[in-house]
Amino acid sequence: MFGSVSPLLAQRLRRTPPQVLGPFYPVVKPLDQDADLTVIQGQPGRAAGQVIHVMGRVMNTQGQAIQGVRIEIWQANTHGRYTHPNDTNPAPLDPNFEGFAVLNTDAKGRYRFKTIKPGAYPGDSGAIRPPHIHFDVTGKFNRIVTQMYFAREPLNETDRLLQTAGANRERLIVSLLPPTRDLEPDSLLAVWDIVLDEG
Repeated sequence: MFGSVSPLLAQRLRRTPPQVLGPFYPVVKPLDQDADLTVIQGQPGRAAGQVIHVMGRVMNTQGQAIQGVRIEIWQANTHGRYTHPNDTNPAPLDPNFEGFAVLNTDAKGRYRFKTIKPGAYPGDSGAIRPPHIHFDVTGKFNRIVTQMYFAREPLNETDRLLQTAGANRERLIVSLLPPTRDLEPDSLLAVWDIVLDEG
């Protein structure tokens, strides 16, 4: 799943397009910040929704893997609700879904986490935002805040924030794939690489 980048491809790598931080960056970060967002320590249940495994690598524009990059991710639950005091969406909260994690890339620049596919939700302007996951990626030299979207979502076509990426917006969209043998048979897999200028 994590192949090496060919020299030809490495020459063409461009920085992942930035996106806004958004209004629902966690005010109070939860104690449980591990890479499995589908369960919370001390809670008996599992988060509602479609389980997805998100994995990829963080690289620089030369295609070199970057070790030790800090990645914060946050997202809405399956109903489209954030665990945030300013989210006025009437959709229900999920007591088994934290919606936040902190990760660090390994020696090969890899990251991986387990979550649920977020739901769409009404944005500030009243328009419905498509499902997406927020990423705050901090390397030694560069930081990028961005969002990962899902393929075949009709709302992608009209989302004002996704459209700010212009011709590069396709690099923010991932396909959901069947799981590999080591994953739950009813889960899905998203593979998304992130490119920083230097690292």
